[in-house]
Parts: sequence; C-alpha cells; structure tokens
Amino acid sequence: MSGPLSRSVPAGQQNVRARLTRSIHLGSAVAKPILQIIVGSTRPGRVGLPVAEWFRDRAVAHGGFDVELIDLAEVDLPFMNEPNHPRLRQYVHAHTKEWSATIERGDAFVFVTPEYNHGYNAVLKNALDYLHQEWAYKPAGFVGYGGVSAGTRAIQALKPVVAALRMTPVVEAVTIPFVFKLIEDGRLRADDLLNGAADAMLAELARLAEAGRRLRAEAAAV
Repeated sequence: MSGPLSRSVPAGQQNVRARLTRSIHLGSAVAKPILQIIVGSTRPGRVGLPVAEWFRDRAVAHGGFDVELIDLAEVDLPFMNEPNHPRLRQYVHAHTKEWSATIERGDAFVFVTPEYNHGYNAVLKNALDYLHQEWAYKPAGFVGYGGVSAGTRAIQALKPVVAALRMTPVVEAVTIPFVFKLIEDGRLRADDLLNGAADAMLAELARLAEAGRRLRAEAAAV
C-alpha cells in the first residue's frame, strides 16, 4: 500500500524499534537467538507433537538457540476475527495480543506440518494470517511428515506464504516419509539421515537468524 513518506509510527512498532536497536548496540552481549518450533497439527491422534519434540531435542543439542516449542493446539486461536489489517498492529482481542507477543520474541521459526490433500492444514494458515510485521525478516525452516510424499507438497505450499510475510524460507528441510513406522511409545525414532537433515537446517537457520536481527533493526529505523 502506498502512502506519504512522513508518517506516524504506532506505539507497538516504536517499542519494537527500540528493542531491536538496543539488541544491535549490545553486540556480543545479545542472548542466543530464539528458535520457535511451531506444531501445526491440532487433531486428536496427531504425530506432529512427537515429531516436533524430536526436532526440539536436536535444536537444543545444536546449542545455537534458545528453543521454544509452540503447540497451536494449546494456543487455540479462533478463526481470524480482528477488524483491522494485521499490518497496523491495532489488535483488539487478548488472544491476538498474546500471539503477537509470542511471535515477536522469536528470531527464527521451524514449522512442523502435516500434509492434508496436497497442502498444509487450516490451523497453521490461520495462525500465520493473524500477524504481519512480527514474522518479518526471520528465517523459516520446515519439518514435513506424511506418507509417501513425506509432507513435501505441504512445505512447497507454505514457502510462498512465509515469503509474502517477509520470512526467509531456507533450502534445507526435513521430510519424513511413512512417519507412523517411526513412532514408538509416543516418540519419533529418527535415523542418521533425518538427524543429519535436521542439523543442516539448524546450521542454516542460525546463520540467517543473526542477519535477520540487523535487517529488522534497519527496517524499524526507516
């Protein structure tokens, strides 16, 4: 949307600008970037949670992040019901303000997604659509799972959506075919191939997370 070059900045955006500027000036004193692993599936009997818990353990072992596991079943957002465009950050509902604060503190994301009918699920799309600026200039990785397709079509459908929100989708991904065969006693039993794919994606997310902090500070200063 076009507009005048000189414009007022909403109070919420001013707070974000101040926080990002402080982070840049602190340099090496800045804490580890926060990696948020977002569990997309909310249905009973889902395998997305043990998949996400396995990836969380790999991320903690990587050592480059403070790691948060965010379960959309617990977040429990209603279908988008804000009257204003998310870009304005003029939220009226408490659930949106809480979701905004959660995503705002993140520096990188991993979306753990099932594949439903060649795409990803509605709950995840709804969670993405609630916000705008909070997602921007942060890298995004994907863990897809399913049957023979291993969630690859869901991941491909997600990439243009996260790009439209100014996230940076990484090339590296984790795709898990025939995921039910790997679940034992409620845990994912990953092989060396899956562990290696997770570690490669984490390395790329760590590189881009630091760059994203500077990009967000520059964008907030405009």
